[in-house]
Amino acid sequence: MREPGAPHAPWLSYVCLGSSMALVGSYVGLSKVLVLVFPVFLLAWLRFGIAAIAMAGWVRRESAYAPLSAHDRWLLFLESFFGNFLFSIFMLFGVSMSSALAAGVIMAGIPAAVALLSLVFLGERIAPRVALGIGCAVGGIALVSLSKHSDAAGTGPATSLLGNLMLLGAVTCEATYVVIGKKLAGHVGPKRISALINLWGLLLVTPFGLWQALRFDFAGVAGSSWWLLLFYSIAASMITVWLWMTGLKHVPASSAGVFTVLLPVSAAAVGVFFLGESFSAAQAGAFALALLGVVLATWPGRDAVPVPVTPV
Repeated sequence: MREPGAPHAPWLSYVCLGSSMALVGSYVGLSKVLVLVFPVFLLAWLRFGIAAIAMAGWVRRESAYAPLSAHDRWLLFLESFFGNFLFSIFMLFGVSMSSALAAGVIMAGIPAAVALLSLVFLGERIAPRVALGIGCAVGGIALVSLSKHSDAAGTGPATSLLGNLMLLGAVTCEATYVVIGKKLAGHVGPKRISALINLWGLLLVTPFGLWQALRFDFAGVAGSSWWLLLFYSIAASMITVWLWMTGLKHVPASSAGVFTVLLPVSAAAVGVFFLGESFSAAQAGAFALALLGVVLATWPGRDAVPVPVTPV
């Protein structure tokens, strides 16, 4: 394993960033399958618990970093509360009420949400091109929401709309996580960040997870679901964060943000090719708008504002 600050080939950094975002999109899509097997709070609890075991060796401080200050501890708690606990709850409830394709489109709004929160809380300027990207992301989210609303029948529209609102909540939580992370970056190593925020997530969700575990039939879960849960836990809490932090260390944030385009692409691909979801004309238009918004908001240029996006 490389020490902090060690030389790193740019192409390898690009592979880390791209792989991270592709994994995020894939587990967002595949979580649609898991929420059909496990209740949401139990699923989140099992995810954090499995990842905590896998990252037990990452909790210890690396020699290159200073001990945690009280401010760092507070920021780590907020990172986990928004980026792990609330994000997981909103995302899992959202995909259970919507589709993997809709989740991909809405998650493409993360860079736009980061830009808006950075303006409000960090005073960062939003360039005209970034503002246009925000508009495209909002248009894509609105289009996919309206298309689901018009295609549904009975009680379906309200449920679908609620699912999309839940996914918007997940986007907001993720953007909040990124803005807080700007103040934390450089003080704590990427492996330790992954482990500590996962432990906070485990602590926060444990009462709800235990409540659902007491009435759940674990014997009725198929072996394939357990393997999928293992992939989801390791990918969501461990691998994606480490890959992104490793790549971001050697690539400008404005350039790294372009790789967020792989999140909605992989989430939609899982929905269409593995879950058999349809790809209507309206959804195709929403997807195109969302991708255009990502590119406009994150493509490097002299007028672009760096917007680092860190997956959870």
